[in-house]
Amino acid sequence: MTDGTGETAIRKVGVIGAGQMGNGIAHVCALAGYDVKLNDLSLERVESGLATINGNMARQVSSGRISEEERQAALGKIVGCEKPADLSDVDLVIESASENEEIKREIFRALCVTLKPEALLATNTSSISITRLAASTDRPERFIGIHFMNPVPVMELVELVRGIATEDETFELARAFVDRLGKTIAVSEDFPAFMVNRILLPMINEAIYVLYEGVGSVEAIDTAMRLGARHPMGPLELADFIGLDTCLSIMQVLYEGLADSKYRPCPLLVKYVEAGWLGRKANRGFYDYRGDTPVPTR
Repeated sequence: MTDGTGETAIRKVGVIGAGQMGNGIAHVCALAGYDVKLNDLSLERVESGLATINGNMARQVSSGRISEEERQAALGKIVGCEKPADLSDVDLVIESASENEEIKREIFRALCVTLKPEALLATNTSSISITRLAASTDRPERFIGIHFMNPVPVMELVELVRGIATEDETFELARAFVDRLGKTIAVSEDFPAFMVNRILLPMINEAIYVLYEGVGSVEAIDTAMRLGARHPMGPLELADFIGLDTCLSIMQVLYEGLADSKYRPCPLLVKYVEAGWLGRKANRGFYDYRGDTPVPTR
């Protein structure tokens, strides 16, 4: 999949999911010069994602990171769509839907029918087996994990994860694609939660246990880790930012995939998710965001 000059043949990218991660991926792809199709279940969701991209790029212009001309050019490269068939002409599709394996499998099954045979498939999953997801498609050799960090326009790292069937050409094309985005690559083996989240999420889960056991309050735990460990935000604030449902999903993947009790999700995390207190996106998590200033909920 290279042209006569040896350049990568990835020119048009499809992104499935216009939420926090998906719109960030579309954002950086368009700024890097790729034509982008942003897909979601409804045009309302797509339009919301496009509005977020517009606002985030405007902030980049204000801070001097990009020019107004670059912003306008990038916005012109993103087209919204709501049907899998609309992605039939893309060279690479990056799935960025909910961190739920069955939802992702359904997306890939519907997508494979419409994609051209040579198109690459990628998932932005933060924890689920690349090999298993690839096996649900018609092209496991052309399937790879491209895991971006949140927020995508700001964070420099991308984890590249090969499944057992991923061909070398697929890996090299994905590497060239990520290089063009200006991101730094860390290659991970296909084990539950890969590298970043296998280290990060148990730390967050442990912080929730510290709260659950009454060792410290929300404010004390976050202050301790910000000032005592030089973390830019405390683990409970970070959990709210990630989404408590996503945190729970990753811990469940670790617990089930590695069968080690140290990965058992904290019961308090489960309770918050059951209550619908999912963090910033729900206006309540370990902090209540409904007022002018976030207030701890415990």
